Amino acid sequence: MKYIILLSVFFFGGNQAQLKGAWEFKEGSVTHTLVIIDDYFSVSSFDIAGKKFIQTNGGTAKPHGNKLEGKIEFNSADKSVVGNEISYTYAIAGSELKLTRDGKTETWKKTDDGTGPLAGNWKIIRRDGNDISNRGARKTIKLLSGKRFHWAAINTETGEFSGTGGGSYTFENGKYTEHIEFFSRDPQRVGASLSFDGKVEGKEWHHSGKSSAGNPVNEVWSR
Repeated sequence: MKYIILLSVFFFGGNQAQLKGAWEFKEGSVTHTLVIIDDYFSVSSFDIAGKKFIQTNGGTAKPHGNKLEGKIEFNSADKSVVGNEISYTYAIAGSELKLTRDGKTETWKKTDDGTGPLAGNWKIIRRDGNDISNRGARKTIKLLSGKRFHWAAINTETGEFSGTGGGSYTFENGKYTEHIEFFSRDPQRVGASLSFDGKVEGKEWHHSGKSSAGNPVNEVWSR
């Protein structure tokens, strides 16, 4: 595994509209996906066929010229880097994002442009009628591009990482459906599809149905 793949996701910057959306890089059986939306990024590495989760990290990110600057908020492989500032460069040509570090260049392919009614950076604020918005540095976020989703349960002060999952999704006629490609807590869930009732009201996304374990889900997420 080349660590440049995991680190080079910070090598982007420049125009926010060009960067917004989902990107993909493949290395053998391993898929690396990058989502950039609403001044936030997340990158995940996984093997779908082997149902193996490898790593995820992410945090804030804001373009300034040809640089993207921000701060790491979670890293499943190394919590000691949480809180570190980032500042890297990039180059975009058409649907390709070229990331360069130490003279090495990787090419990421754009898979969607980050548009859609659910595209954004979401944080859960209510579950089963209970307010969970005031938990300090602990939070569960869900980043959605136009076609991909990635959630992570994190603590931005301690660096503790509690879990993650992601894949592709659709949202049509009030039905939100996730197609799971990686899940750190239970690899056997990879390949499953889950459907929920969903609606967006202002800055809130109401989400209800049953989890992959068959338990009732009634959540409200806020942008």
